[in-house]
Amino acid sequence: MIAVVFITVICFAFNETGNNSFDSAKREILLRSIGHEVLLQSGDSTSRVLPIKKIDENEYEIQFEKSFTFQPDTLVNIIRRFLSQDPRASDYVVTVLNSQNSSVIYGYAVAKNKKNDAVPCRKRMQPKANYTINIKFKPSNIQVVENRYLLSLPLCALVGFIFFKSIKSRKPLLENQESDVLELGTLQFEVKNRKLLTNNKIIELTATESRLLHIFALSPNNTIERNRLQKEIWEDEGVIVGRSLDMFISKLRKKLDVDANVNIVVVRGKGYKLEITN
Repeated sequence: MIAVVFITVICFAFNETGNNSFDSAKREILLRSIGHEVLLQSGDSTSRVLPIKKIDENEYEIQFEKSFTFQPDTLVNIIRRFLSQDPRASDYVVTVLNSQNSSVIYGYAVAKNKKNDAVPCRKRMQPKANYTINIKFKPSNIQVVENRYLLSLPLCALVGFIFFKSIKSRKPLLENQESDVLELGTLQFEVKNRKLLTNNKIIELTATESRLLHIFALSPNNTIERNRLQKEIWEDEGVIVGRSLDMFISKLRKKLDVDANVNIVVVRGKGYKLEITN
């Protein structure tokens, strides 16, 4: 379930990121259209609207090549008309700056609830100057949710890692629970208690010896690759020493000597095999 949720979150986040890139590109086109219309209303049909400057995730500046004049009421209507095509632009603040000294010439706010609009001095014609129009949008609910999902990705990754690690670490225990006593010739291997029983004799096994014998006992008379044994026995400790396996095989052989029909043999170039003969 954690894996499914994790994958779903990733897909949702990347899908929303792609949609956001498209919406941002569309918004910049609308902002350029606003700049073009403002120049036309001031009687300028030749000078350029400079590239839109993105100040922040939700803040932009419309810059112009030459100076112009504007009437606030006309500016408000132009911006409202074009931004009505942007579904995420229901709330925004517009500030007109004098590019030479960065002083605020005019500003107003538009809200989704029209009662909260703040649009002053709409009829006063502004003198000709080099202006910059700054528009700051209120983050939409979709963007807020998207950001929360993106921020949650590292946490999901950590939870997923812990979950799969715990499943992996429990694997040997689950195997032990499936079969507590295994018959190896005349020997009885008590997996859980780490003991070999024969003729009322008890042979104690170390934890590593028991894990190693358990792998062999689950596949008697079958070759077990050396790399597999090293990986399953020592991988959790993070260090694999080449000669360690040979040492434990040797110790295990001595403990299996009580039954001549049970032995661990070398399969050259491959690994080892627990050989049980009748």
